[in-house]
Amino acid sequence: MANRQEKPITPPPPPPPPQAAEGGGARPRLPGGGGAGHAGGAGYPNPPDAAVPDAATLRDQWRFAVRQYSRWYSHAWGTAILAGAAFFALGWLVKGSNPLPSRAEPHDTNANVVAKEER
Repeated sequence: MANRQEKPITPPPPPPPPQAAEGGGARPRLPGGGGAGHAGGAGYPNPPDAAVPDAATLRDQWRFAVRQYSRWYSHAWGTAILAGAAFFALGWLVKGSNPLPSRAEPHDTNANVVAKEER
């Protein structure tokens, strides 16, 4: 039993670092320090400007924002129209005829049959 080799003992892995908040996920620390609880907004990724920008800069930023909003608005309408057409076509395929009840021919009910016979 003197020839028996012992397995090398590996040290246990180090414990994971503690989480700052429960269920919050890991957030990278931003330069400048400060957390969400500190006043002054030092923890925000896009802090406000130190001074009011000049009129030309504000005008340029406003034009960019209007262009972005217009682009998103038109994309939303285009997507809605495309989805509406796709669902209309799908309804036509499933039903086998026009899926809009307002465009369908009136159904023959007992009242319609009686009215036709009296003419």
